[in-house]
Amino acid sequence: MKVGIHPAYNEVNVTCACGHKFVTRSTHKGDIRVEICSSCHPFFTGKQKLIDTAGRVDKFERKYAKQRAEKKASLA
Repeated sequence: MKVGIHPAYNEVNVTCACGHKFVTRSTHKGDIRVEICSSCHPFFTGKQKLIDTAGRVDKFERKYAKQRAEKKASLA
């Protein structure tokens, strides 16, 4: 690597709104504050809720129920 053209890659503290703190490396100067992290995000915690807006999930299930049944029958 050429000397003097790359930004400094230092350790920074990351603080989440939930209170979780961890250390990472970044070219960002100073500490980083985030609203959501892997310890509080519903996808990573397994507490993800499926929100049914205007029955869209039910409509999707009804639309593809026949295809799923045919596929299951062909595999069995």
